[in-house]
Amino acid sequence: MSTGPDMITVSGLQKSYGSHRVLDGIDLRIPEGSIFSLLGPNGAGKTTTVQILSTLIKASGGQVTVAGHDLAAKPDSVRAAIGVTGQFSAVDGLLTGEENLRLMADLHRLGRSRGRKKARELLERFDLTAAARKRASTYSGGMRRRLDLAMTMVGNPRLIFLDEPTTGLDPRSRRSMWGIVRELVSEDKVTIFLTTQYLEEADQLADRIAMLNGGRIVAEGTAQELKRLVPGGHISLKFADSAGYQLALRGVGPISRNDEALTLLVPNSGGTTTLRGLTEWLDTNAIKVEELSVHTPDLDDVFLALTESR
Repeated sequence: MSTGPDMITVSGLQKSYGSHRVLDGIDLRIPEGSIFSLLGPNGAGKTTTVQILSTLIKASGGQVTVAGHDLAAKPDSVRAAIGVTGQFSAVDGLLTGEENLRLMADLHRLGRSRGRKKARELLERFDLTAAARKRASTYSGGMRRRLDLAMTMVGNPRLIFLDEPTTGLDPRSRRSMWGIVRELVSEDKVTIFLTTQYLEEADQLADRIAMLNGGRIVAEGTAQELKRLVPGGHISLKFADSAGYQLALRGVGPISRNDEALTLLVPNSGGTTTLRGLTEWLDTNAIKVEELSVHTPDLDDVFLALTESR
């Protein structure tokens, strides 16, 4: 994760529609060159947050800086530094992939020669060269997402808002998009603001994750930090023989047990202290373990725990 200056800083962000407050004082700091994911149930305020940060709607209160520009005072400067892509693409199905990219180059006033060169480079980079002269309406879902992202890259954005970029894609296409996103960060030094309904996607990609519920941030941290917020983590021990199992049963402490399977479940908060102490104790007592595995709650567990009762 990048430790450079912040690409986005948000302080006390609010948005209301009449008496209905959608965002109720959000604070965020997103470093340059990182992937940040905003999660939350439907109606939590995710889309509103993205719309404000990408200059589509105005905030009711708070201070926001994007790419070094005050959002309220210099929205045009913010727009010049960002790109937005996702579930509902800007691809024109009647145009070919190459024509879509050339059109975007024209909108960015790159000129004929530079525009064509940029289009060729992006078609190759996003693995669309073979389909360059086919209408975009014939593209698969994954190809349309890649073309949409390629069109966003025509303007060399420093920050890209990815709004549910893999919704509806098959697992292979989804993982292909994950690779592209990682490459944008590592090679182009782009900052990614990701919203997704796939918690595995945030787990795989994001350096930091914030969970939004009822217009407020209810938790923020790395995926591992968030997983440690909810109970359920444990170390599973399957023993090679009954003698070792019985000895461990007496010496390990508070546990869950399965006598038939010779398996013990030892509570674990997610750190290494419990695991280290347990393995040292087993070695000291010469107890043979056939299988050892560490289980931690996943982001689905965290999401449900932090949002279902609020």
